[in-house]
Amino acid sequence: MDRLTYKQAGVDIEKAESFVEFIKDKTKELKTQAILFGSFASGVLLEGYKKPVIMMTADGVGTKLKVAQQMNVHHTVGIDLVAMNVNDLITSGAKPLGFMDYIATGKLNLDVLKKVMEGIIEGCKLSEMPLVGGETAEMPDFYPEGVYDLAGFCVGVCEEDELITGKNIKPGDVLIGLPSSGFHSNGYSLLRKVLELKRIDYETYLEEFNKTVGEILLEPTRIYWKEVKTLLEKSIQIKGMAHITGGGIPGNVVRILPEGTKAVVEEKSIPMNPIFHWIQKLGNIEKQEMFRVFNMGVGFVLITDQTNAEKVLSEIPDAFIFGFVKSGERSVEIA
Repeated sequence: MDRLTYKQAGVDIEKAESFVEFIKDKTKELKTQAILFGSFASGVLLEGYKKPVIMMTADGVGTKLKVAQQMNVHHTVGIDLVAMNVNDLITSGAKPLGFMDYIATGKLNLDVLKKVMEGIIEGCKLSEMPLVGGETAEMPDFYPEGVYDLAGFCVGVCEEDELITGKNIKPGDVLIGLPSSGFHSNGYSLLRKVLELKRIDYETYLEEFNKTVGEILLEPTRIYWKEVKTLLEKSIQIKGMAHITGGGIPGNVVRILPEGTKAVVEEKSIPMNPIFHWIQKLGNIEKQEMFRVFNMGVGFVLITDQTNAEKVLSEIPDAFIFGFVKSGERSVEIA
């Protein structure tokens, strides 16, 4: 019997090392650089804080990856990976400090993974933070060839007394929405099931959108850091923030409401994004289910008082008021 090698078992160390060198080169595009990048542990300098609180998130892209892999379009899900983490992180008022990724695949395909990494680097640019490190795992007995999975981890910092928790939200405050770029990275199991049942493939061209179905589904998640950063730098008081992911507006806004407060969402005040009406009609999905699964055109929510709401609207051109807070059982009502 010939002597076996790791490569014969399905793991190509040389190819993995080549990918690491590609990542090192790509990170040079980032304004902020990590300390000891490529070593066993990497980090960033923490300066200018009196009583810092370190905030952390972990998230993935979900079954949107199946669309990307079937379409052979991989850059956008790299952006999604960063966005899902950063948008969660900044709801606390924290500044993104650094990002790490985990890529698992059956067999290293450098062309594919380089595109994923280019998307991750683009997401880091939009979030104004370095890629600190990551891990690429080649597991031929676990993932089929052509399949990969992504996970991301983000670290941020803010002063302890500047944490945004939602505890000061009270009746009379208003809900401000920031538009989503589309479906973002949630609800894709339902989206794919509807398309499967209707026998619509990703290459189908939709005249009303001037795009294919695949292009609509792979629109990357919007990153809201620069908008939030502007508000924080101008000391505009924000009482609570919510990233609208799985669970939709009701399932995420309720997470920041204090006891005794109820958020009322005025559906008619949400700028209509026709892709949600399209999938609702196509799948014959009830409105309640739509709001529970999808962001419905609202990717990020800010809650503040009337005075500060006007300041937010003046700073963020596409922001809009779409609801208010009143007394009641802790919940979210779609009106």
